[in-house]
Amino acid sequence: MANGQWYPPEWPDRIRALTEGTLTPVSPKRAATVMLLKDTAAGPAVHMLRRRASMAFAGGAYAYPGGGVDPRDDDHQIRWAGPTRAWWAGRLGVDERGAQAVVCAAVRETYEEAGVLLAGPDPDSVVGDTTGEDWEADRAALVARDLSFAEFLDRRGLVLRSDLLGAWTRWITPEFESRRYDTWFFVAVLPEGQRTRNASTEADRTVWIRPQEASDSYDKGELTMMPPTIATLRQLAAHTTAAETLAAAPARDMTPVLARARLVDGHIVLSWPGHDEFTKRIPNPAAGGGPA
Repeated sequence: MANGQWYPPEWPDRIRALTEGTLTPVSPKRAATVMLLKDTAAGPAVHMLRRRASMAFAGGAYAYPGGGVDPRDDDHQIRWAGPTRAWWAGRLGVDERGAQAVVCAAVRETYEEAGVLLAGPDPDSVVGDTTGEDWEADRAALVARDLSFAEFLDRRGLVLRSDLLGAWTRWITPEFESRRYDTWFFVAVLPEGQRTRNASTEADRTVWIRPQEASDSYDKGELTMMPPTIATLRQLAAHTTAAETLAAAPARDMTPVLARARLVDGHIVLSWPGHDEFTKRIPNPAAGGGPA
């Protein structure tokens, strides 16, 4: 039975063009995504959304809240709590401004797409409720980029709680893809008193699901996912509580995962280092390759 790996039909042609030197890779944009966790009687559950089928990229696939870095996410005036920007720079493998931007994007996108805010009035607290017309007005202004996250935090008298995040892994979109992202994946525990909702215009459904259950559904072909999503689900399934998962984050290897395409015996072999389950063999007619 085929699994639920998302695989765009245009990839083989683009991979061939890349190997032949006729396709120039675009530079990846920085992005962040957050795996929100909460404990249930059956174990930790993770918040996922299903991208609308009409989306040009990964339509119908299940993913986590996230998105690209806003140019204003590195605003030096942003209110900050938790590990220093220098610490995050070392953890994420970027400079301090880049580290702030990535962490800020993770917190901002989680609020924009799930209504969950990892921020509080001071370094030791977190907001307990983000519902209401005034909150929604601010969230909409953030989505429209009429309001920067620094301005939002200042208006609300809040500080970003970077200590509520754990950097988990980093994946870079393959060089042959037209839309490329350098994405940092974080884990976070749903703050007490807050609840998720489908606030994203890009999603038609959201679920709380145990990582093992989601992984099993992918294996059966019932849920469609991109390689980074199913890979992280399999990693999350090894932990028994949300807090344990967050505590495991600092030991995670943040070496970027980038797909590679090479010619082998008349086929193009597409692989993700360290993740053999995603390897694909694609016929290369120009080299006399037969059916994969």
